[in-house]
Amino acid sequence: MSIYLVTTFCSRTCSYSSSVDMGCSFSFGDGASSRHGRENDEDFLDSRDREEDIAKFPYVEFTGRDSITCPTCQGTGCIPTDQVNELVALIPYSDQRLRPQRTKLYVLLSVLLCLLVSGLVVFFLFPHSVLVEDEGIKVVQVWFDQKNSIVILAITTTLRIKNSNFYSVAVTSIASQVQYMNTVVGTHQMTNVSRIQPLSDKLVNFTVKSEMGGPFSYVYFFCTLSKVKVHNIVIFMRTSVKISYIGHVTQSSLETYHYVDCGANSTTVQDSRPVSSPPSLNSLSKEERML
Repeated sequence: MSIYLVTTFCSRTCSYSSSVDMGCSFSFGDGASSRHGRENDEDFLDSRDREEDIAKFPYVEFTGRDSITCPTCQGTGCIPTDQVNELVALIPYSDQRLRPQRTKLYVLLSVLLCLLVSGLVVFFLFPHSVLVEDEGIKVVQVWFDQKNSIVILAITTTLRIKNSNFYSVAVTSIASQVQYMNTVVGTHQMTNVSRIQPLSDKLVNFTVKSEMGGPFSYVYFFCTLSKVKVHNIVIFMRTSVKISYIGHVTQSSLETYHYVDCGANSTTVQDSRPVSSPPSLNSLSKEERML
C-alpha cells in the first residue's frame, strides 16, 4: 500500500482503506455514520453537489472496519517535528516549482557580469609602461688637482619617471656611468631610490663623480686655459633604471651625450638638454679639436 504525504496539514487527516489502493474515507461524524450505510455513503460522494458540501467540513478520522490510521500523522493531521527531515513530499511533475523560470536571462546576466568584472580587473591591474626621461644635467661641480693634472667633476643629473599604472611602483635601483672618449671615468649606483604614486611622475636626482687624468691629463690644461672663455667637453652617460611593481621587474636604459663646462669650480647648467649624437669636428673650436 502506497503512502503519500499530504502537503496541507491544517486540521485535516486522512485514513487509508483496504478496498481502495490510495485515498481517504470521509464521514461527518459518528452519528451520521451510524444512520447511513456504506452504500448510501458511496451515492452521497458521487453527487457533485454533495462534494461541494463535503469540502466545507473538516476531515475527521474514520476508524471503520476496512480502514487503518494514517501512519504519517497518526490521525492528528500534523507531522511530528522529529520527522520533518525524514519525510519526502511528492510533487506532481506538472508543478510550476519544477519548471525553471528566466533561466536564460539569469545565465546571460551572469556571463555579462563576469565579463565586466574580468575586463575591469585586467584594465586596472594589467602592467602599463613606466617611462624614464632624461631631464639633463643640473649642476656640475669642478675641482682641479694641479699636482697630478686631474680634473674632478661631480655631475648631478635629473631623471623624470612617469607612472601610467593605477598602482604605485618602486624604483629599486639606478646605475649610471660617465664615459669620456669611450673610456669610463666615473660610475654611481643607488638602491631603494623612491616610490612613484599611481598616475603621477617624479623627479629623481643623483650625482656621479668623475675623474679625468693620466691619459686625459690634457683635459686639465684645457679646462684651466684662461684664453678660452667656455671650456666645454662632451661626455657620454649611460643610465639604467630598475622598476618593480606587482612582482614584475622592468629595466629602462638611457644613453645621452652632454656638454659640460669644466672651466669653473662650480657650474650650474641652465640648458643641459642631452645631445642625440656626439658633435662633429666642424662644430668644435680649435682648442676642442686639439683635445
